[in-house]
Amino acid sequence: MATNGAHQDPPFTSMVKSKFLSHPEDLGVVAVGFSGGQRKAGVDAAPSALIEAGLLTQLRDELGYKLHGHDEVHNYAALAPKDDPDYRGMKNPRAVSAVTRRIAEQVYEQAREGRMVLTLGGDHSVAIGTIAGSAKATRERLGGREIGVIWVDAHADINTPEMSDSGNIHGMPLAFLTGLAREDKEEYFGWLRPEHRLSLKKLVYIGLRDVDPAEKRLLREHGVRAFSMFDVDRHGIGRVVEMALAHIGSDTPVHLSFDVDALDPMWAPSTGTPVRGGLTLREGDYICECVHETGSLVAVDLVEVNPSLAPEIESGARETVRAGCSLVRCALGESLL
Repeated sequence: MATNGAHQDPPFTSMVKSKFLSHPEDLGVVAVGFSGGQRKAGVDAAPSALIEAGLLTQLRDELGYKLHGHDEVHNYAALAPKDDPDYRGMKNPRAVSAVTRRIAEQVYEQAREGRMVLTLGGDHSVAIGTIAGSAKATRERLGGREIGVIWVDAHADINTPEMSDSGNIHGMPLAFLTGLAREDKEEYFGWLRPEHRLSLKKLVYIGLRDVDPAEKRLLREHGVRAFSMFDVDRHGIGRVVEMALAHIGSDTPVHLSFDVDALDPMWAPSTGTPVRGGLTLREGDYICECVHETGSLVAVDLVEVNPSLAPEIESGARETVRAGCSLVRCALGESLL
């Protein structure tokens, strides 16, 4: 941020030493106004709503981050093809591929500098780009080291195109990132290379409660570590997070991808695919706090806030935006004491 002689940047407040970032006090921001991975309008307005609610000001003035790339909310309209027919059952495949490829470049440009990267979505299809970009940068910076992903979501988002009933690509990002779904054509995610990939062994879910039958079979066949709301009820959120982090391992950089629909609609009603019986806001904050405490966090996504939805619930959009801001602040070092 610009400074003058009368202003000093606030000190960086996190007490946690980063294991993998050379400049942990620097925060690369990628604000993604994109809704093409699903068919409900409004999720593209989420980054602006989060910023207008003061999120970036809080990160700068209260937590002491130096912000980079935060001056623009990207809408990627110039990347939209004139003709984008369904392909392998996918809706808007060329648009989503082109946009996520650009997001991968934007995240990579920030991550290669050794900064934490925060992506504000957008629907969850954007994670094809965010995870690809951070995976590539991490491999380059840390001698080939893989990232781990903690995916906090009501949904598994690991449908292959042929498995999907809806064709919405926000339900497919992990299939493409892990190589379960493959495509040779550049305009249909063929741009994904080995350096962009995520190992299924380094993927952990928290908060699942609406998983398609084909996804359940796939998760079982590949031994993917997944903690549903049943596990949260059985063990408590503390033990679940402990087991999730143990599976990832303390020697692995972590990309946290948080879909706000992981929270119960009581706390986050303004989202495209709400499912009752989810995490409380406090449980969501706790996940974020614990991941930050490891010192392994290198990137955070917050997605699927849709301020235009749930108008029948008084203040629903405002409360969902507030919840999203709280999750991000906790992931980036805000503590209760």
